[in-house]
Amino acid sequence: MDNKLNEIRRKIRLLRAEMLSAEDNIRKQVNRDEDCSAAAVHLMSMRITMVSLIGERNRLGGEERLLNVDERLKLDVRAVSRKPSNGAPERFSAKASPGLDPGWGPVRVKETRQIKNPEPRSDFIGTEKARDRRER
Repeated sequence: MDNKLNEIRRKIRLLRAEMLSAEDNIRKQVNRDEDCSAAAVHLMSMRITMVSLIGERNRLGGEERLLNVDERLKLDVRAVSRKPSNGAPERFSAKASPGLDPGWGPVRVKETRQIKNPEPRSDFIGTEKARDRRER
């Protein structure tokens, strides 16, 4: 019985995808001012098939309760999807907890500012010329 129910659910899922594709094709045909009556008749036959599959699924006890608009809006879908799935923390803290770990150290190192006029390096070609220019 579970196999039959799963098979019906699979057929429903595939039929939904096919119906979405057919609806998209109908929209494209309407936008191009083409006749879409054959595609619309085919979509209606798919809807009839969908109704019969849903009825069979419900008879087997696989009825699924559909949420109305208010119930769907109340669900916090984004909060569920943002939680890490592997149990890792969402963010790294800036430093370890000094109370819990006596050997803690900062995780982030303070950036040093760059010197605006650096001294010429020893491997710089023409070091004497650079020093002469600076002394002037």
